[in-house]
Amino acid sequence: YFSQDADFRVQINDQTITASACLGSSVIFNLFDPVTLKPYYNQANPSTVGSGVYGGFMNSYKVACAHQGSQYNFEFSYKDTTSRRQMRDFINWIPDGLLVTARIIYNTPTSASIWKSDQSIYGVGNTLYDKFEQVGFTALDSFENKVWVFNFEKNNSLYVPEWKFSQGMTDLITYNRYVISSDTLGFITSPTFGPARAWKNVLWNGYSLDAKSGDAPKVSIVGVDTLGNETILYTLNNSQQNFDISSVSVSKYPYLKLRMRNADSINLTPYQLRWWRILYDPVPEGALAPNVLYKFKDSVSLGQTDSLAIAFKNVSEVPFADSIAVNLTVYDASNNAINLPVKKLKALAAGDTAVISSNIITTSLTGLNNLYLDVNPLNNLHQPEQVHFNNFLYRNFAVNADNYKPVLDVTFDGVHILNNDIVAAKPHVLIKMKDESDFLLLNDTSLFTVQLQYPDGTLRQFYFNTDTLIFTPATSGADNTASVDFTPYLTDDGVYQLIVHGKDRTGNTAGITDYTVSFEVYNKPMISNMFNYPNPFTTSTAFVFTITGSEVPQNIRIQILTITGKIVKEITMQELGPLHIGRNITDYKWDGTDQYGDKLANGVYLYRVLTNLNGKSLDKFPTYGQDGSEVNTDKYFTKGYGKMYLMR
Repeated sequence: YFSQDADFRVQINDQTITASACLGSSVIFNLFDPVTLKPYYNQANPSTVGSGVYGGFMNSYKVACAHQGSQYNFEFSYKDTTSRRQMRDFINWIPDGLLVTARIIYNTPTSASIWKSDQSIYGVGNTLYDKFEQVGFTALDSFENKVWVFNFEKNNSLYVPEWKFSQGMTDLITYNRYVISSDTLGFITSPTFGPARAWKNVLWNGYSLDAKSGDAPKVSIVGVDTLGNETILYTLNNSQQNFDISSVSVSKYPYLKLRMRNADSINLTPYQLRWWRILYDPVPEGALAPNVLYKFKDSVSLGQTDSLAIAFKNVSEVPFADSIAVNLTVYDASNNAINLPVKKLKALAAGDTAVISSNIITTSLTGLNNLYLDVNPLNNLHQPEQVHFNNFLYRNFAVNADNYKPVLDVTFDGVHILNNDIVAAKPHVLIKMKDESDFLLLNDTSLFTVQLQYPDGTLRQFYFNTDTLIFTPATSGADNTASVDFTPYLTDDGVYQLIVHGKDRTGNTAGITDYTVSFEVYNKPMISNMFNYPNPFTTSTAFVFTITGSEVPQNIRIQILTITGKIVKEITMQELGPLHIGRNITDYKWDGTDQYGDKLANGVYLYRVLTNLNGKSLDKFPTYGQDGSEVNTDKYFTKGYGKMYLMR
């Protein structure tokens, strides 16, 4: 139903090879070389006069029509058994490896069953129908009242046969397939050689597969600059297989590569390269050598110094001409680059080794960090090496955060006081802060803030480097403790409040809130009535009393007497133990023995206190209750004598 050549064409890369039939009621075969995709001729010079006879190759129809490309058609009638046998023999003849297209020109009705009926003449497996199945056309039974296109490669199992049917007798079908073929032109390119200190010669050698092919290979010498730009410096022919390249500038072209051009459009047999070589004086080559020395921790505590040490070795036979630069960069958790200074390495002789070392301070590197080491970073410009990929190191390392709070301890004249305790008018306040970190030492005055609120409500902050506030830093991670000596002179009587703020090097505060304590000061030297506790007692009793003023009296004695006034025991100040301004409970406990250590009898005993400060006795300090009101304790004393009861 189609009448134009274009309706029957076969194309390669959009170029029409052949078109319509000359015979009709036929199958047209076209054969193609699998390498060049050039079509096979039926008749190189087709007759322009149609004789109407089967004078083509292997009894195909003689090419005698004016249709485009008919000289490439192997056309056979399908109308009789003889023609179908000739078509069968043609399929048998097709050389292995040829690409084949077959298309039916459906003018006279036929079917696969008619073709299959030839088995009664030629035997099963020996008909045109069988041959199509053998080359892969397994759907041949489906073509009744349809036209088809079939494509296969003779005896190549890797090439999958394909076909396409029309829907009916009047529709146009289009079949496309991509085929991989060889080119007539090819190139061989070498790896990049260099960098070099001096270029010497290019040598190459090869042979032709076909003696009369006329191969004319060309070898180009390509210069490569430091930016990777390529320039053809020389092009060598077959007679230039040993070529002097000593004039090539190594500063302009530190690298060279070779590129061979092969072309053979006649036999498609490229010139065979045996070998090629570039002779040159190489530059040195160094490499990081962790097998020789490598030291680096991938996890450290905040403030801990992470020490890097790694060997770098000259692995070539060429010495380095100059000292070797080293770049060391740490990228913190926020990807900020921190450049660390590293000394240059010595100029390494062949086989010699140097050590790269650096101490990385981690105080500001909390979290996951990346270390990047690059040896001879400007090697292309300053001191070229053969390769650079073995000169650098990437390494992750974690710095564990300090999440522990420091511990603050405050004493007044060596004693931990409670709110509203009485302290000396010239107290020695010792503030100590201890941190668990072994590396972030408490060695900065900014870690402490000391404030004092006076009885009139004014608040004063004290600063370091004065006689009043002295800072002693921590010096060792084994005992990371800093101390502050605070020695104010409090001339006003009343209630004061001490406020101490402490933090460690990472900002962790000592406690949830600042340390705060209130205390009372009485400048006048006084001593309260002295009580013994417990009273009565069976084994021992201690003495409780309060001292005010700015210093402890030089002398305090306690005399124990019988009810008749005989002194049986005198307790000295030294025996009482350490005393301080404020409330005292003596370390000394009287066990009811006399001056000679003999046990005294049960009963009532008297005691009195003798004091001396600068030659004067201390006035009596009134005792106050929990509500702040004065409590009269004189009723427990008679003329300054107290009573105690010994009950064994």
